[in-house]
Formats: sequence, structure tokens, C-alpha cells
Amino acid sequence: MNINPQDLTERENYKLLTGSIIPRPIAFVTSISDDGVVNGAPFSFFNIVSSNPPMISVSVQRKSGVMKDTARNIAANKQFVVHIVNEQNVAKVNETAANLPPDESEIDRAQFTLIDSTKVNVPGVVEAKVRFECELEQMIVLGGTEEQAGCDFIIGRVKHYFIDDAIYNEGKIDALELAAVSRLAGNSYAKIGDLFEIERPE
Repeated sequence: MNINPQDLTERENYKLLTGSIIPRPIAFVTSISDDGVVNGAPFSFFNIVSSNPPMISVSVQRKSGVMKDTARNIAANKQFVVHIVNEQNVAKVNETAANLPPDESEIDRAQFTLIDSTKVNVPGVVEAKVRFECELEQMIVLGGTEEQAGCDFIIGRVKHYFIDDAIYNEGKIDALELAAVSRLAGNSYAKIGDLFEIERPE
């Protein structure tokens, strides 16, 4: 079947993309508003940008051209924390996907435990095994004019890592101990399954 994306609605394109590009890692992002409210939200349009310098990206979709709290907070404050979602915290993270007004904290709703960061002024959550403290490197508005944009593409430079001792060994992360979960489509998630190795060619 051949499909022209321009013939589809945003939701139809979303379903094809999220159903095909799987599994996707999930970033749980904390940010802070001008009023000091800590916002927490999950995003599965998330990945590595660079290791030199260390940078990661999160794409925050807009609704009818309106910025989400996370993007608005990062644009104003220039700092945020990205957490890896795992089997132990995914249920709490899912609670933060609720649509709350900007003056209410998803952190409180999900009963996460905040902890001060080392290099940024945005707190992280204790319940994550990996935290990336980030400063905003660049924010790119994509998909149209500022008023009609589809998303805010956020690139953050990692200023500090927190890695749980239980998953860290000689500079490497134990994938099974991390127990990261990934996003599929709809309400479906996936755990780390069978591992296999393929040697890269010279």
C-alpha cells in the first residue's frame, strides 16, 4: 500500500509513525515554571543527538499550535532533567500524562519524590535509575509558523549524569538491570526482551 502523508490527518500520520517506529525510548522530563511549579511529562519522540558533546533531543508535540508546559518552561528557564523510564516507575510516569493546568504539578499527582539536581536548578525524581541534567542547546520550531507549528524540537546538552550504582559497572550500563521500557502504539509498551550480539565489520 502506498500512502501520501499529505492526504492524512495529523492523527492518521501519528498512528502510522508510532506504530512503525518501534520500540521508542521514553524520556520523563522535569521542568520548572516561572512560578516555581515543577512539571513532569513523558515523551517518546526522544533520542541521542551527539556524544561529543553529549546531547539528547526531545520533540514536544503542540496541540492546535499551542506550546505544552514542558516546552514553554524549557524555553523560559533553559534547563531541564531527562529520566529514563523503567519497569519500576512506568506506572507513575503514566500518571503524569494527565492534562493538568500549568499551576498544578504532575509530580504531586504521581507521588514522585523530588531531589535537587547537581548542575541545574530543575529537580529530578528519586524513582529513576538514570537522570540527565540538561541545559538547552537549541529549540527549533517545526511544522509551520510560530502560531501554527506542529512541535518544538528541543536539544539539550547534558551537564551532569546520575546513574544508579546498581546498573553501573566500569563505565557501562547494565541493560537488564536498568529495565528500561519502550513505547509502542496506543496503550502498548515493551520490556527489554532477548538480547543478541552481532559483531560489526572492520
